[in-house]
Amino acid sequence: MRIVMKYGGTSVGNAKRFLNTANIAIDNYRNGNEVVVVVSAMSGVTDMLLEAANKSLKGEDIAPLINDLRNKHFDACEHIKKAELWKIAKDGINTLLVDLEKSLIGVHYLGELSLRSRDRIVSFGERLSSLILSKTIESLGVPSDKVDAFYLVVTDNNFGEAAVLFDESYKKSSEFLEPMLKKGMIPVVTGFIAKSKDGDITTLGRGGSDYTASIIGAGISADEIWIMTDVDGIMTTNPKICSNAYTIPEMSYLEAMELAYFGAKVLHPRTIEPAVSKNIPVRVKNSMSDSSGTLILKDTTANHKVIKAISIVENAAIVYVSGAGMIGVPGVAAKVFKALGDHNINVYMISQGSSEANISFVISEKDIEKSESALRKTFPTKDLVRDISHIKGVNIISAVGKGMKGAVGTAAKLFSAISKDNVNILMISQGSSEVSISFV
Repeated sequence: MRIVMKYGGTSVGNAKRFLNTANIAIDNYRNGNEVVVVVSAMSGVTDMLLEAANKSLKGEDIAPLINDLRNKHFDACEHIKKAELWKIAKDGINTLLVDLEKSLIGVHYLGELSLRSRDRIVSFGERLSSLILSKTIESLGVPSDKVDAFYLVVTDNNFGEAAVLFDESYKKSSEFLEPMLKKGMIPVVTGFIAKSKDGDITTLGRGGSDYTASIIGAGISADEIWIMTDVDGIMTTNPKICSNAYTIPEMSYLEAMELAYFGAKVLHPRTIEPAVSKNIPVRVKNSMSDSSGTLILKDTTANHKVIKAISIVENAAIVYVSGAGMIGVPGVAAKVFKALGDHNINVYMISQGSSEANISFVISEKDIEKSESALRKTFPTKDLVRDISHIKGVNIISAVGKGMKGAVGTAAKLFSAISKDNVNILMISQGSSEVSISFV
């Protein structure tokens, strides 16, 4: 079986975690599987890199942070017992940190931290962790090498959250990784980072290492993609909120996409997309236990549960756009959402009254000012839009389960349960797939 395993920052948080991750990969390799590992930066490192970038921009001393990064990554090499491999890892860390320092100095002299520079700077986290993990695996007797994902994943130049060019990425992933697998190696690939067609380093957004694993899995026709986390799979809801939450053994692609989009933090919202295109099962597992986790498939066996899981998006806001001048005028909604799209504002939910006199939508609370500014520029007079207002501090609750499709009275039961606790519902949405109901 060919497996792509993705490990997050907590799975490589220290030397002991690196060793555990290496052993899981090796155990699966020695059981006759071909294994590709995708790895995130060590926990806390991305934030350290961003702090260094901001300090450099302000002209503050970055030497202590560089030393902290060096010590953190040297300490993580504890289980690289072979002297020659330890030297390769140490020299590689120093080389990367010299390159990082040059990038930071460039930010200082330019007096600007562009999204392009930011992407280059944060890429060092994954480049460092992949080096350490590959040498840890190699020191345990299995051939391995690090692979920078910018040789595999091609994107546009939307720095910070670049869009993937799938056909080119699949081709490059196959051409680069297939020879390594045929040689019996375990490639360790940097998650999160890519390169534009112009050759600039880009990133896929926070949590994008999941996405990297799925893209690579599709590119090399993996049998399964494993998302290794610090929890036992996808839970029925947040266990911090509901103590009797439990792991869901199986769910469909569509259910998983809905959950990821509406706040389930175990998966990156776009993770499933490449897997769906190649019908590859995705398994969410705990890297610290032997549990089988959650298996995500094209379709699942029948489940007596109508609602399989409930997720939440916190710190959201509803924006209201209204005006009698909108009634019967074509293209107003298009202008609203184009303005938001041009400013990279993600819209969770949309509602329009039958009178056409108002449009409301839900966004992240942090985007309120940006969205209202964009809309006022789009509608400078009050001929069409008379008022733009918002309510902040709201949460989106999403109930997900394919059992809802065709089930009579599901929404009524949901809203009846909520009303018993005197919770006011401000907005409701149900997808055409009937797999989820969301409300604010």
